Amino acid sequence: MEEGRRRVWLEALGIPRWERRADAPAPQLGPAEGTEVAPVGAEEPATAPQAGDEPASSESRAGEGGAAEGAPGAPEEPIVPAPDPVARLDWEPLAARVAECTACDLHQSRTQTVFGVGDRAADWLVVGEAPGAEEDRRGEPFVGRAGELLDAMLVALGLARGSGVYIANILKCRPPRNRDPQPAEVAACSPYLRRQIELIDPGVILAVGRIAATNLLGREARLGELRGKVHAHPETGTPVVVTYHPAYLLRNPADKARAWADLKLARQTLAEHRGDA
Repeated sequence: MEEGRRRVWLEALGIPRWERRADAPAPQLGPAEGTEVAPVGAEEPATAPQAGDEPASSESRAGEGGAAEGAPGAPEEPIVPAPDPVARLDWEPLAARVAECTACDLHQSRTQTVFGVGDRAADWLVVGEAPGAEEDRRGEPFVGRAGELLDAMLVALGLARGSGVYIANILKCRPPRNRDPQPAEVAACSPYLRRQIELIDPGVILAVGRIAATNLLGREARLGELRGKVHAHPETGTPVVVTYHPAYLLRNPADKARAWADLKLARQTLAEHRGDA
């Protein structure tokens, strides 16, 4: 009786009657043994990208319902150009950068910076330690009695301040009470001097005084150990000759003969460096 009623309902719904073949296996009403079945309602896992697949473009991502990063209309962060590295500055921008420098604490006590003075295409570069009180006031290196003696030394070489020679210091600002430069101050100023060396491209650097020499060469040594030989600037390779500071020679005039020997060594080094020897 129940089977008859089932056939009537199937025929009323338009569902054909199904009869199992006598030789067909009975259908399984559950999963086969060992088969994992995802729970009802679980989502199909996303297919992992295959090797060689290209990532979706910003246009395709935008078309999927979200605004792509950087898409038109999206707010953008303002682009602030980075300051030019010192190594790329020419003379005037370099001088302006030095005049505005606040990289170390010396800017708080200076009257003005002392950039350097002389021939910007010179064969000779004279490097001293740091500005003194008079240099800080006038903005020029090696003035006063020490500067006059340096000028006399240059004349002996056939040079003159502003012609054939450029004069600069390790530091561009005066240390308080003319104390020795501190490592942090030298590190802050070294890019400026290095750029001056690159722009001038001198044939020889004359380092006057132990402090100037050791900071220029990047190593500690006594002045007597550095004199009488040719060194190389560690960053540019420019020949470096070391001599006494003019202020020292004013107090110890007997060493002027040794200073003259240093100057002759520098002149010979320049001739060899330029190929004139």
